[in-house]
Amino acid sequence: MGRLVHAEDYTIGSTFDLGSHKVTAEEITAFGRTYDPQPYHLDEEAGRASAFGGLIASGWNTAAIWMRLYVTTLLPDAAAEGTVEGSPGVDEVRFLQPVRPGDVLTGTCEIAGVLPSLSAPDFRIVRNRGRLVNAAGDEVLTLILNARFRCRPKHA
Repeated sequence: MGRLVHAEDYTIGSTFDLGSHKVTAEEITAFGRTYDPQPYHLDEEAGRASAFGGLIASGWNTAAIWMRLYVTTLLPDAAAEGTVEGSPGVDEVRFLQPVRPGDVLTGTCEIAGVLPSLSAPDFRIVRNRGRLVNAAGDEVLTLILNARFRCRPKHA
């Protein structure tokens, strides 16, 4: 573990590369069966019969991929331990393009703002502008995540 990153260490406009993830048909159908059982998330043939022309990932599956990249890349060294209230949530999620088996999605996170937490004075709300693009460079997902990060202790 490196130096612990506190709320004050996030600069508006900073962008972080979150890495990439290759989507598989198996993960699309497993997620679909469990959380979003629409035909085009469950079966290639049903997907071909739909307006999408093939199997596609649920938008929520796509959002979960971004979240996994964010958590494993940015949070290991972050002072982001939870409070009773937890994260204040997501302001916006956009599913812009279908995600298909074999797509390689690359994530980024831009710091869009750092605000005081009204309910927890030792924390700040870091507004993250998340983005996933496919190998062609097309945006498939954008979101605004509000995350709670601990401030640097006064004695440090």
